[in-house]
Amino acid sequence: MRIRPYIPNKDYEYLSKWVDNERAHAFWCANRLSYPITPKSFHDFLEKISMDWTDSAYVATENNGQIIGFFCYSINTEDNIGFLKFVIVDKAKRGKGYGKEMLNLALRYAFQITGAKAVQLNVFNENTLAKQCYEKIGFVERNIDKDVFSYKNELWSRCNMIVSKQSF
Repeated sequence: MRIRPYIPNKDYEYLSKWVDNERAHAFWCANRLSYPITPKSFHDFLEKISMDWTDSAYVATENNGQIIGFFCYSINTEDNIGFLKFVIVDKAKRGKGYGKEMLNLALRYAFQITGAKAVQLNVFNENTLAKQCYEKIGFVERNIDKDVFSYKNELWSRCNMIVSKQSF
């Protein structure tokens, strides 16, 4: 597996198929994008977060070049803490270790290339499979904000998780 920068005209068609229902969409982006996503809305969003937060978009590929995952990453240069966002794996590949491998590569990049001393992310507590994946690679809960996101008739809690370079 490899990671490389996201290429809009090449990668969007694959990524757009991975979020095929409203619940998965809400888990993935906290409804920061309308459902279903469109190329314009998604690319405008990526442009906005790159300008606002210096986020860069990446994909994970199999050795043959087929993309199997996506994430955004930025680093706060004041405290050297990286932030992973919008992490997703091809739904056909979930539960098979691809997410763990992609995140391990992302963390190696964060620690070795960007000089992060730690990397954090947010995940909804209700997204148990994603949270378990993060825990398996060393992320630990830092805090939970209870009932901060409304999805239909549910209230979801947001969990901030972190992994330090020393524990990776």
